[in-house]
Amino acid sequence: MQLDRILQSQGFGSRKECRKAIREGEVKIGGVVVNDPFQEYDTTDFTFELNDWEWEYAEKVYIAMNKPPRYECSHKPKHNETIYNLLPDPVVLRGAQSVGRLDVDTTGLLLFSDDGQFIHSISSAKRQVTKSYRATTNQPVDDEQIRKLLEGVQLVDENEPSRALQAKRVSDKQIELVVDQGQYHLVKRMIAAAGNHVDALHRFAVGNLSMEDGSLPELELGDWCYLRPKHLALLGYNT
Repeated sequence: MQLDRILQSQGFGSRKECRKAIREGEVKIGGVVVNDPFQEYDTTDFTFELNDWEWEYAEKVYIAMNKPPRYECSHKPKHNETIYNLLPDPVVLRGAQSVGRLDVDTTGLLLFSDDGQFIHSISSAKRQVTKSYRATTNQPVDDEQIRKLLEGVQLVDENEPSRALQAKRVSDKQIELVVDQGQYHLVKRMIAAAGNHVDALHRFAVGNLSMEDGSLPELELGDWCYLRPKHLALLGYNT
């Protein structure tokens, strides 16, 4: 593929803008400045340097982030900063979108991609990809609340009771639960219906991809990493 097309596909602007960057010596390959925008390269394992950053060519991009609080999963946030400000501009410009959303005050594992099939695969209610959460509650957790979460609680505007696939008390005021649905504020509403209130919520896994078992690099709040084929396999997705 021509170098200018490579840069364009990775979110670095129009072909005209990419050609200008190349001709002005802003692009390095193997540590050497290149200035021919029409030079052809094999994109397999191809890397280049631009804006003091080494980039890997990827036909589609897949990202995991440890979402911090007070960020909205929207390009047009109403009251807080957009989560997309934590991603590099080229990733956003190539069209990466969050796979579902986390509430503004919810932290934890949030996925991004520009692969529409991947986004649908993880978000689709039919696929029932599990999400694992740890909730810090306002009141102590008791056995009755756990029983209700496992047996199902009736939520307003829902036809069927919502059940946790797994639910356990991990401390006096903490619950870990696994769900395979994606309704608005689902976990908070379920815990409220069981007789408690969520003060803080953290998602630590999507499917078999977890932030806590070593399958992902350790990510501080706001940090992100690229997902590799081994990570996508844990999500049941093959490119």
